[in-house]
Amino acid sequence: MTDTVPEASADPVVAPPVEKKESHGSAIWREVKGLLWVLVAVLLFHSFVAKPFYIPSESMMPALLKGDRLVVSKYPYGWSWVSPSFHVFPHWDGRLLGKMPERGDIVIVTPPGQSDDYIKRVIGLPGDTIEVRDGRLVINGKPVKSERRAPVMVPVDANVPCGIEFSGFQVETADGKAFCRLPIVRETLPNGVTYDTIDLGQSPGDNYGPITVPADHLFLMGDNRDRSADSRFDLGPPENGLGGPVPWENIGGRAEFITFSLDGTGQVLNPLSWFEALRSGRAGTSLRGHKE
Repeated sequence: MTDTVPEASADPVVAPPVEKKESHGSAIWREVKGLLWVLVAVLLFHSFVAKPFYIPSESMMPALLKGDRLVVSKYPYGWSWVSPSFHVFPHWDGRLLGKMPERGDIVIVTPPGQSDDYIKRVIGLPGDTIEVRDGRLVINGKPVKSERRAPVMVPVDANVPCGIEFSGFQVETADGKAFCRLPIVRETLPNGVTYDTIDLGQSPGDNYGPITVPADHLFLMGDNRDRSADSRFDLGPPENGLGGPVPWENIGGRAEFITFSLDGTGQVLNPLSWFEALRSGRAGTSLRGHKE
């Protein structure tokens, strides 16, 4: 009996591939690139679609309180040099795919020659003649419809202290809660948009104009008429106004709705205080003009 030896396989033995281990530095760079792409996406959305906005003052009371957080849409009026975050582009005239705002829109505006953003209401469009007589708004020679309403009761908190800006208007209810009891005048613009303004009495802005709004410009005012630095006042200190009608390319977007509101008592290092600082009943409030 003859022993036979099996023939050796003709196929060569292939060693399994050796996996290359990613270096620590490469892994970090991969994570950094991922974060950079996320940052770019956020900045693009923030610049050209919508962004959050914080209300820093009392100029748009009673519709907006200091401490409100809003969503501002960037696309309704097209895009201009103020659209990108942080205003990184140089100034240029006009807008890309531009559309003129409507009377009554609440808009974000950058004063000419400045970088800060204000929030005001559109009152006058190109060609309009604007005047304020004894605190009453006049558009194209006709007094805007206005009516006294019941005072608004704004709860006093750290962001609305009812201090020197509203001296003499603080009241307390029977249960000891403090409120700013503010006098209200409801205005109705020629296109039917209606909103409440605060009328505290005589102030430097109670008599203005008349002026005609130039082409491609807008006349803006705050709803808190006696405490608003707007188109009635000069640019820069001490008035810090808008210096008259503003070019429409300085409009950064339209205020849409309130996302949430803080009373000013939250502490950065105490997350529980963030929830305690939330004002109830303000989230989701639309800021689009209501028409009669």
